[in-house]
Amino acid sequence: MPDIRSEIDALFVDYCAAIDDMELERWPELFCEDGLYKIISRENFDRGLPLATMLCESRRMMADRVVTMRQTQLYAPRHLRHIVGNIRVGDHGGGGEIAVRSNFLVLQTLLDRPTEIFSTGRYLDKLVRQDGRLMFSERICVFDTVIIPNSLIFPL
Repeated sequence: MPDIRSEIDALFVDYCAAIDDMELERWPELFCEDGLYKIISRENFDRGLPLATMLCESRRMMADRVVTMRQTQLYAPRHLRHIVGNIRVGDHGGGGEIAVRSNFLVLQTLLDRPTEIFSTGRYLDKLVRQDGRLMFSERICVFDTVIIPNSLIFPL
C-alpha cells in the first residue's frame, strides 16, 4: 500500500490533469458527494468574510458547473497549467480526515498571446478515504490578489 504522501500527490496530480487536460467531467469525481469547493480572495478569507468567487457545496453542484462551462459560457480558447508545491500534511489521526495545505500557480495561455500567470495562492484541503481512495471533502482555493481576471471560468 502506498504511503499517505504518495496518495496525496496522486490525488493532486489527478486534480490538475482533469482541469489542464480539459477532462472537466472528472473534476467532481475527485470529491465526496457532499464535498465543498470554494474559490475565495485572500482578503476575504483572512477577514473571515464569506463571499466566494466560486462556491460548490456538493459534487452535483460541481457537475452542474461543468455543464455550464461546456454548454453555456462563451470564452476564448485557452490552455491552463497548474503547478502545485510545498505540500504540508497536517493531522491525520483518528477522525479519518487529513488536513493538507499547499501552494498553487496557474498559468494561462490564450492561443494568440504569450503565457501569463493567471493566479497564485494556496489550497486548504480536507481529505478523506472513501471506497479505498483519497478524495477531497473540502478544497478551499485562496487566491493572493484582490483583482482576479474576468475570465475565471475553470476551477483553480
